[in-house]
Amino acid sequence: MTSTYALLQERLSGAFSALSPGADPVLRASEHGDYQANGVMALAKSLGRNPREVAGEIVARLDLEGVAEVEVAGPGFLNLTLTTPFLGAQLREIAANERLGIAPAAPRRVLIDYSAPNVAKEMHVGHLRSTVIGDALARMHRFVGHEVIPRNHVGDWGTPFGMLIEHLIDLGEENAVASLSIGDLDSFYKAARTKFDADEAFAERSRARVVALQSGDPETRRLWQILVDESVVYFSQVYDLLDVSLTPEDVVGESAYNALLAGVVDDLAAAGLLVESGGAWCVFPAGFTNREGEPLPLIVKKSDDGYGYAASDLAALRQRVGELHADDLLYVVGAPQAQHLEMVFAVARMAGWLPASVHCEHVAFGSVLGTDRKMLRTRAGVSVKLVGLLDEAITRANEALVERHVALDDESRDELALQIARAAIKWADLSTERQRDYVFDLERMVSFEGETGPYLQYAHARQRSILRRAQDTWSLAAAPFALAERAERDLALGLVALPEALESALALSQPHKLCTYLFDLAQRFTAFYEACPVLTAPEGTRDERLALCELSARTLATGLSLLGIDAPDRM
Repeated sequence: MTSTYALLQERLSGAFSALSPGADPVLRASEHGDYQANGVMALAKSLGRNPREVAGEIVARLDLEGVAEVEVAGPGFLNLTLTTPFLGAQLREIAANERLGIAPAAPRRVLIDYSAPNVAKEMHVGHLRSTVIGDALARMHRFVGHEVIPRNHVGDWGTPFGMLIEHLIDLGEENAVASLSIGDLDSFYKAARTKFDADEAFAERSRARVVALQSGDPETRRLWQILVDESVVYFSQVYDLLDVSLTPEDVVGESAYNALLAGVVDDLAAAGLLVESGGAWCVFPAGFTNREGEPLPLIVKKSDDGYGYAASDLAALRQRVGELHADDLLYVVGAPQAQHLEMVFAVARMAGWLPASVHCEHVAFGSVLGTDRKMLRTRAGVSVKLVGLLDEAITRANEALVERHVALDDESRDELALQIARAAIKWADLSTERQRDYVFDLERMVSFEGETGPYLQYAHARQRSILRRAQDTWSLAAAPFALAERAERDLALGLVALPEALESALALSQPHKLCTYLFDLAQRFTAFYEACPVLTAPEGTRDERLALCELSARTLATGLSLLGIDAPDRM
């Protein structure tokens, strides 16, 4: 089905273009009617005509019979009010459509690079935003019909692995695996670092082990693989706990591109792009300068003949476009990496590896702050572990359920507490415009009031409670949708707006656009529920209001699922 917004936009664009080819209105929800179209004044200025006169001509050309009534307001705004029969028909189409009116998109191959923890290190709060934002974008792209290629670009290569492998040898494989298998990666790493700093003989062994690793020594690579495999098992446990869709098969670490690095450098040299600077081989993409205004290099091969992050990032991008044939590349990486990624993209374009037909985007995000508005850390000043955050959120959620006297057995309450904890953490992150920092305040986040994940979950559970009490004595297909009450109409307008909310979230890679829509819908439902009795309403009205409850529940559940949030039926 064509969404309400898309239908209105199409008809309006046709009328605008008839007066001036390429002219387009800006359509948005409004209190003055259901929608308001702006752009008349800009069009009138370009035509040298009176805005209200131009608005009148647009209205005369508009084909909205049976769809909406149009009023010219002010200096040239167009206020559109949908007819009740049309709005009711839209609701019936949504009711009969398991996708709630969201049409499948023309399929594209969308590669999303996200999460990216480091081998032999535990996941901490610094990985939260990349993981949660990336997973939400993956779910949304899959829902509209795109083929999603997740890439978990883990840090599994480099000089630290020499000391880690030597520490594994000192412990013995069995003891080392036992330590790593319980998720105690940080202790393993810190012990190796302590020995490296204090014991010169260990440090020498570690440096020699790095050479062996990079030269492909079979035994060294076998020991390295143990560290990688145990770390990937741990990462998967964290993803399962958070209900994140990444799998071990999505892990493609830095090491996967080692064999491609020499080719990257050789081809850049053949293209005349490499410049020697201070013993290193670099590319100087146009437009990038340091504080002194000097050209800024992207170092692809260091003076010691080692390869830096830029080389592996270029190799990955080249492979993703050339072999995986991705149409879209989304890098869900923190804002501090903006310049590095921009330079990598620029060099890839210079080399011809990133054609104009491929959309490449840095999906940047801000930081997670503590309630003191500083970077979220423990009292000891170290990064907070992700598992610890979720454990604390689960405890808070359990306490909230006990306080609310929710009648559940222990197992059911623990499962519900986990769902609430996930919702609290994910919603706080995703409902914030991703470029902004946000404050991690669990007391607020697990609240059932305000703009929180648990509030949305509770709204859905309340809708399901109403429907259970109705005992299937009504028919969704037969609902009349007279929408006689203002609160019914407002809720209906919210229900038909899901497609454009999802479209906006995807177009901008901004999950908060979908969050804003879902919170608004929940508020519309609350206003409806308070103003319009459901179960005690007369028979025809009762069916209509139950149908609005059903569609609200379906919409909230679908929207939350696209964010990776459960929608429990009971709370």
